[in-house]
Amino acid sequence: MRKKIGYFSQNVIDLLGLDIQPGTSIYIADTNITHMKMSHPSDFEKYGGDIEQIIAYPDYVGRNEKDDSIEFSKEYVLDGEYVKVAVRVSNGNVYYARSMYILNPNRVRNFIKKGTLKKLDK
Repeated sequence: MRKKIGYFSQNVIDLLGLDIQPGTSIYIADTNITHMKMSHPSDFEKYGGDIEQIIAYPDYVGRNEKDDSIEFSKEYVLDGEYVKVAVRVSNGNVYYARSMYILNPNRVRNFIKKGTLKKLDK
């Protein structure tokens, strides 16, 4: 079963130069949740309930050219952790949250310096 968990805002579309309409839905399906739980079980246990908030209010966004995903990243200041939700388009042109995990803080800082992750102004 799939569930709508968010949408692409005009701000994210403009910042990343995406060729999609504002309001394009982002979904999650049971298979995506299973993948997240199996690939990063402790990360999912800690932050899985925040996926919708990470997509709605990311601190950083980026595009991963390797797998053509759109990345929504949130900094959790209290724990000093950055959590990424990667969204990819399916063959049916539907966007799904495919993975979620904690990022290495040093890599995040490098991505920000290189411009791979862009600060999203609120």
